[in-house]
Amino acid sequence: MTVFILVAGAFTGPHVWRDTAARLTAEGAEVHTVALTGLGRPPADEGAAVDLETHVADVLAVIDPVIDAAAEPGGGIVLVGHDYGIHPVLGAADRRARSIARIVYLDSGMPRGGVPALAAVPDQLLREEVAERATGSGGGVMGGELPPPARDEWPRWGSTEGLSEAAIDELTALAAPQPLGTLLQPLRLTGAVAEVPATGVLCTANGPGVEMLQIMVDVGTPALAALADARVTFFELPTGHWPMLSCPETLAGTLTDAASGGGHLLTPADAGRTPAHLRPFLLDVPELPRERTGNTDLYLPDGPGPHPAVVFVHGGPVPAEARPTPRDWPTLTGYARQVAGEGVVGVTLDHRLHAVTDYERAAADVADAVDRVRADPRVDADRVALWFFSGGGPITAEWLTDPPAWLRCVAANYPILAPLPGWGLTGSRFHPVRALSRAGDLPVVLVRAGRESAEIAATVEEFVSEAARCGANLEIIDVPEGRHGFETLDPADGAREAVRRAVGAVTVRLKG
Repeated sequence: MTVFILVAGAFTGPHVWRDTAARLTAEGAEVHTVALTGLGRPPADEGAAVDLETHVADVLAVIDPVIDAAAEPGGGIVLVGHDYGIHPVLGAADRRARSIARIVYLDSGMPRGGVPALAAVPDQLLREEVAERATGSGGGVMGGELPPPARDEWPRWGSTEGLSEAAIDELTALAAPQPLGTLLQPLRLTGAVAEVPATGVLCTANGPGVEMLQIMVDVGTPALAALADARVTFFELPTGHWPMLSCPETLAGTLTDAASGGGHLLTPADAGRTPAHLRPFLLDVPELPRERTGNTDLYLPDGPGPHPAVVFVHGGPVPAEARPTPRDWPTLTGYARQVAGEGVVGVTLDHRLHAVTDYERAAADVADAVDRVRADPRVDADRVALWFFSGGGPITAEWLTDPPAWLRCVAANYPILAPLPGWGLTGSRFHPVRALSRAGDLPVVLVRAGRESAEIAATVEEFVSEAARCGANLEIIDVPEGRHGFETLDPADGAREAVRRAVGAVTVRLKG
């Protein structure tokens, strides 16, 4: 018999598992929901500080009787950690690694030894608030509590997509203060837990799905390399951060499949195949030489010029160690050569968007590159377009806000057009939806992938709605069967035509 031990996240307790646990039990599993101290269980000593080790002990107190009662060692114990709950789950599993069959990361981060749970809180302002509260608490940094979110504050902790009004009401009514020590004490691991098979359940309205994870593995994101392992599987749920409340029956089925070793496997970056982002560009483009200066490459058309220019801005985050760097990726070089064949300077560049906290310096890199391109005598400084891709999308906000006269067009392919729920950048200026109303008559060309991930598609639709509201000069080019990065993933006739239309839409505004 499979034994599920379910550990809830911040501010919540066993009550959130009610419907999921009932379905698992009905399917024949043994189910235990862990009441963490301060979050469903009163402290044994009212005067004692509650920290992460307290919660690890709470999980062990549930695991050990199951181990003692098992007919055979190393039976079917599956530990499920949601959100913050993955931290005490990993701490307990590390101490009982030989007795755990699988760990399920339910829309959670990937905690590392020596790092506190606070580091996984998505919202930077929230992290700062917690640190300030801890410093000001009477019990020192491990004392005190963090009040639960108000009803309208839950999105700061994760997407509420899929939750009914009644579910949000219940989540709010039953929420408990989070002991600060549980967020501030570093996770203690010996390394034994690394040998336990694992499954990630990705809630795609709150974060990347499997396809996006594969792309990040392919580009060489170091922290994700270990996920491309035969012992690690993945499932997707098209919902927000609380699937036990938004789709409990579906979650129960997913957990059952995970317990049996099901799920999607990622492919290692060095598996002898060409990663998706390095496959050939879908158009046959002119074989023009590049001219490299610093972090920019120019692809020059025939003739002395000056010529209009398009600066292509890659997405990300892309790890600093990625090779080749983005300016040599086929999509970027393909577009640059294509516009150069039509009499426009194509520019690719590398910027330093290595993490979601790097938008400030990435935007500065782009602005610096644009200044240098405009200063080149072969470029018409009054006729420049910027074309953004994927995670480069938030940088468009810098140019939509009070656009300069020389900026003739902004284009964006499968872009992220508002900070994603897990980024913690809600209050950031890198928010194109909020900037669009200030763009005036600036032409914006949006290339929309029909098979986009739910989390990114939501930002695109928000942008389109805002464009309709404020009367923005927006042209949409749809690629119905296209995926994120379709130029190297989906070389179909419809995608090729969409690329030609997009190039035409941008170049005509440069030459007009």
